[in-house]
Amino acid sequence: MRTIPGMVVMCPSDDIEAKAAVRAAAKYVGPVYMRFSRFASPVFHSEDYKFEIGKGEVLQDGTDVAIIATGLMVNEAIEAGKALEAKGIHARIINMCTIKPLDEELVLKAAQECGKIITCEEHSVIGGLGSAVSECVSGGAPCPVLRVGVEDRFGEVGKMDYLQKELHLTAANIVQKAKEAVALKR
Repeated sequence: MRTIPGMVVMCPSDDIEAKAAVRAAAKYVGPVYMRFSRFASPVFHSEDYKFEIGKGEVLQDGTDVAIIATGLMVNEAIEAGKALEAKGIHARIINMCTIKPLDEELVLKAAQECGKIITCEEHSVIGGLGSAVSECVSGGAPCPVLRVGVEDRFGEVGKMDYLQKELHLTAANIVQKAKEAVALKR
């Protein structure tokens, strides 16, 4: 969907963001693709949340690694951030609802200040958020980008807890990738 000219691609992280994104999509002149999880994720936005197409949101500040997540993976990133903090790793957690247009300014700032990025999505690692972030930093602030998402394989149907574990879409997998990223030289 990212390859279609003028297309907006969004993947909300909770119910409040989903409502705000739908309202923004209704006002947008042009094509919009929205991907929703079929499973409920914890709500962490307040009712006064202001959503804007093309803008990401820093949920937690940190300088050791930036974790940029979308959709239901935002909650997993928040949980991973807590686990990493307990290990002395200070992760910047960014909610990136809009995958296209990508908030390049926020991504480049994270790349420059953290030097390492993990992307997290319940989507293929090919063509989604990880690809968009990699394309952005390659030209503006090169740094390692590790991706947590569905590897190059066909999808499956099943219960969410099974699928998250089977597809490695968990906070534990984000923590592991963050440890790998922090160990990399800048």
